[in-house]
Amino acid sequence: MTPGAGAGADHHTLVTVAEAVGSALGIPVLRLDFPARLAGRRAPDRAPVAVAHVHEQAAAFCAEHRIEPDALLLGGRSYGGRMCSMAVAEGLPCAGLALLSYPLHPPGKPERLRVEHFGALVVPVLWVSGERDPFGRPDEVDAHVGAIPGPVTRVHLPGAHDVRGKDAEVAAAVVDWAARL
Repeated sequence: MTPGAGAGADHHTLVTVAEAVGSALGIPVLRLDFPARLAGRRAPDRAPVAVAHVHEQAAAFCAEHRIEPDALLLGGRSYGGRMCSMAVAEGLPCAGLALLSYPLHPPGKPERLRVEHFGALVVPVLWVSGERDPFGRPDEVDAHVGAIPGPVTRVHLPGAHDVRGKDAEVAAAVVDWAARL
């Protein structure tokens, strides 16, 4: 589980999701920080650095827990989910991808879409987002998730990008989806 651009692995949503998945499914869960955060920088890493970090950490996690890479579940919140999706599009094997509050575009800039890699996402995808998310409203998401060839499960929750106060619902969506894979 990876965090958004301004957060760390201790983000409340990631903690809640990791605890729920670990408890309900009895599987190990890693919440990881990106290199910029580890170095104490506020600005997020550029995509090539963050994506490479996802590749490295996924390989290390699989080796440590003796997990086959194609059995791994990847995902994250906002920027972190985007970086995981880009890693999967580049060929990182996994069983599924959980995108929590995916930043479809910057707020107020719907012309700057972040979907160019969607056609390479052939794994099952969980898409959890707020009904009023300025990074991608439900109608905007509907217009673009069809480019993902893998099966997509969509969950819309009340709220905006942070779906404040809905961590338990986000976690339940992830557990339910992961249990069906």
